[in-house]
Amino acid sequence: MATATKQRTTFRMSCEVAIEIAASPERVWSLLTGARAFPSWNSTVKSIDGEIAEGNTIKLVATVAPERTFKLKIGQVVPARGMVWSDGFAPMFKGVRTFTLTPQGERTTFHMIEVFSGAMLPMIAGSLPDFKPIFEQYAEDLKRAAEN
Repeated sequence: MATATKQRTTFRMSCEVAIEIAASPERVWSLLTGARAFPSWNSTVKSIDGEIAEGNTIKLVATVAPERTFKLKIGQVVPARGMVWSDGFAPMFKGVRTFTLTPQGERTTFHMIEVFSGAMLPMIAGSLPDFKPIFEQYAEDLKRAAEN
């Protein structure tokens, strides 16, 4: 079972989760980068429009906020090892989500952390959802899909 952790200071908030998956990093990577199929395995995502590739912007609708479309910039991508998604404008408010895949023999450790920061964080932190259960569900969904 995945257990997420949260940390918060005045201008920084983070949530992270890790889980062991009985699948190769390549199998896990194919799920994380297959935008069209994402909602079929990930219950935290309603839709993704665009290609998950370095330099692209995707439009994501999350189940936690179905009325909002997040425009996420895909940053550094290292195939079958990790990638970074970001949203917002520093120094006011920015969210950066980092995905890391670590091979462990025939298994993969999946790690995801999102860091929110900026001058507006103290004003809007209370309106943000509790990311712990969302991250836990995301990790569990990925594990289930990769192992099937």
